[in-house]
Amino acid sequence: MTVKMKWAVLGILAAGLSLWAGCGTDGGDGAEAPSRTELVVGITESFPPMEFPDENGEYTGYDAELAREVCRRLGWTLRFNVIEWRHMEQILASGQVDCIWAGCTITDDRLERMAFTPGYVRNEQVLVVREDSPIHRMSDLKGKTVAVQGGSTAMEALENTPELRNILKEVFERSGSDGAFHELEDGHADAVVMDLLVANYMIRREGKPYRILEEGLAPEEYGIGVRKDNEELAGQIWRTLVEMAADGTVGRLSEKWFGTDISIIPVFAGRSRRR
Repeated sequence: MTVKMKWAVLGILAAGLSLWAGCGTDGGDGAEAPSRTELVVGITESFPPMEFPDENGEYTGYDAELAREVCRRLGWTLRFNVIEWRHMEQILASGQVDCIWAGCTITDDRLERMAFTPGYVRNEQVLVVREDSPIHRMSDLKGKTVAVQGGSTAMEALENTPELRNILKEVFERSGSDGAFHELEDGHADAVVMDLLVANYMIRREGKPYRILEEGLAPEEYGIGVRKDNEELAGQIWRTLVEMAADGTVGRLSEKWFGTDISIIPVFAGRSRRR
């Protein structure tokens, strides 16, 4: 994490911790603090295991369940708004959503226009190929085609890896991670640059016949993004996530979706039951 990113997330962490004196939506003096009753969360159409529609059309996944529990504890109604990912910053700034909570990576570029909670889970951009592919290392992609999700950090990671980008024949930029992955499934792309967490889920949980190359492109952390003028919201969400980490809720959800507790949310002793 760069110096800029550290200072930005530390500011949110401080804001979140300063709210410990309050109890839930109570401001500490018996009066209701923010009058918020609803949280509108910007998500992509399908980004398993972070968020995706189940057989009934209801959104589930790690991020979806975290958001649902945060809203339950704060007394807010949760509403998901499916957005075009490449336009997420403009959609957030326009007020169409209150936050972006869908495997959103904290980057210095995004911090110029958004505020973030501290990172709650680590990720990495990786290369995924078909199981029977002759490609085993990055250099094997010379003259090949790669697919990525447009507007994502996958594209940024690719552009920041010239030893790969400069040897490729073509890059397909698709509107969603599913679209990029379908290029690999259909044989139109030789590899996909995508999130490690998503790739692992597709291969291990869904049994997709693919494998991940050992050479990663870029480590990163997911955070919840809010408008620059709404860091108080990020603080409320972060404080509640810390409570959920302390009482074991985050760990249980992490085990459910990833098979192990991969959360990096700190647990502060003595805070687990304070609401």
